[in-house]
This record gives sequence, structure tokens and C-alpha cells, in this order.
Amino acid sequence: MQLHGNRFIVIGRAGMDIYPDPPGTRTEDATRFVACLGGSSANIAVAITKLGGSAEIVTCVSDDAIGRFALNELDRYGIGRAHVRSVGGEARNSLAVVETRIEDHQSVIYRNGAADFEMTMADVEAVDYGRYDALITTGTVFAAEPSRSAAFRGFELAKVAGLPLIFDIDYRPYSWPSADVAAEVYSRAGAICDAIVGNDVEFGFMAGDYARGLDKARELVAQGARLVVYKMGEKGAITITPEGEITTGIYRTEALKPTGAGDSFMGGLVAGLAHAKPVRDAVLQGSAAAAMVVARVGCAPAMPTTQELEDFLKHHADPSAA
Repeated sequence: MQLHGNRFIVIGRAGMDIYPDPPGTRTEDATRFVACLGGSSANIAVAITKLGGSAEIVTCVSDDAIGRFALNELDRYGIGRAHVRSVGGEARNSLAVVETRIEDHQSVIYRNGAADFEMTMADVEAVDYGRYDALITTGTVFAAEPSRSAAFRGFELAKVAGLPLIFDIDYRPYSWPSADVAAEVYSRAGAICDAIVGNDVEFGFMAGDYARGLDKARELVAQGARLVVYKMGEKGAITITPEGEITTGIYRTEALKPTGAGDSFMGGLVAGLAHAKPVRDAVLQGSAAAAMVVARVGCAPAMPTTQELEDFLKHHADPSAA
């Protein structure tokens, strides 16, 4: 699967991540914190822009200081926000307190009355999809209404405009009313997407049987998807296309934290596809970006630049050769 350019429209949340400082500090022991842009979709958009692409985001943020922080951060990273709407009332921006530590790591997510779930049909219908080369979304957008219906409407409009649909499953149980609803909605979304990325647990969840995750991934390609990446943590990934399957390993690194890997993987993957890299090389680029981010503080600020990623790949052996 190749993309015809590197202009992306990304649907999903932008929020604030707060990190106890210095790195290694437990949240309950912290007296100082640092803040940066958060939210899976915003992180993916940052990854794309730092790798030379362009990204615009469609979402809602709260009409308060935290929402304005997110807007300022989007501007700082050069992410288009013409389709970001501020909402008042009781809606609040997504907020995550995330530790920079591996042992007994804690991430506390605040999603009560999440502002991004206020995204409506009108928000996605205002987008000129013909200006982009692909649409990316993460599974969180489907967890509640009106965001769910709006995201599916965005899929419809992007399809009409000829855009590939790229879906990061990103299953967060705390956002959903029930596991049954989540499985049904994810399967519905996956069935109409061109590329689906997730881990073995997420595909197993979609299948309704954790032992059948790989079967589900293969089934999605058999039903029309052009690319499915089945990630298996330290065991690497199986990438499935209509032409066959590719197995790749992971790049070893001294991780500081477990978070940010999925968002950076997606950014590296789509940047590779946008630059006409073979699928295997694009997947390895995503894997390298993931390895770099878990070894750095933060998520958005940790995303590598093109030069940093090229240097990393130059000095690290192909993990599939081991």
C-alpha cells in the first residue's frame, strides 16, 4: 500500500499530558510537573509533521485554559486547527498524568465529560477532504456520541473524495459503555478502512476471542483492507496485505516509559508509505520511531525528526535479521 502524498487529515482528540519531574518520579511523590500536548490523534499529527508531512486535526477542545493550551501546542507544532472547535459548558479537555518510569508505571487518564466527544456531523462536513491524501483516526473517537456518528460520517465523505482510511484501533475500555458495544463498533469501522493498525489484544477483542486476533486481522484483508499491522509487543509485528504477510522484529532500546509507542509507530508508518517506501521498510520505520519515543521524555515532544530517524536506522541493524 502506498499513499499519493503526505497531507493528512486526522480525526480525534488533542489534550494535555502532565509528567512528574524529574523523570523517574512517582506521581504521588511529585512536587513538580511538566506539561505537553497529548491525545493519541494529536500525537500522531505531531509525528507526521516532524517527519516532513502536513497534518490538520478535527476535534473539539474545552473553552478554558486547558483547551487553549492544546490549541497553542497545535500551533507550536505546525498542526492545522481550522477544524478544531471550542466547546463550553461542562465539557472538559482530555488530561493525562503520565510517569516517566517503567517499573510500576502509572498513567492516570481524566476523560469525564470529554470535550472531544462533542464533535458533530457539522464539524466533519466542514472539511474539504479533496485537499488531503489520507484520513487517519484512532478508535477513541467512536466511544461516545455524537463523536461516533460524526467520525463515521467523516469516513463516508473521505471515501467519496477517494482518500484511504487509516484506523488505529487504540482500544481504551474506560471510554466505552460496554465491551460488546466497542467490539461491534470497531468491527464496523475496520470493515470499511484501507489500513488498520492494532496490537494482538485489540484484534483479539475485535474478534470476540483473544486467541483469534490474528485470524481477525487476516479476515479484514480478505474483506478488502489493503494493509493490516498486527503488533505483538516484544515479538514484533505481522503485516498482512493482499500480496502476503511480512514478519518484522523490534528495535531494542533503553526504555524510560511504555507510552507513546503506538502513536509514533503510526506516524513513522504513514510517513514511510507517503514517501513510497516498500511496506516492510515503512513498518520498520514505524518500529524505529516507536523505539525512539519510549526512550525519551514525553510523547509529542519525543517524536523524532526525519534526520533523527534516519540516523537511528543507519546505526541499528534490521531487527528481522536476528
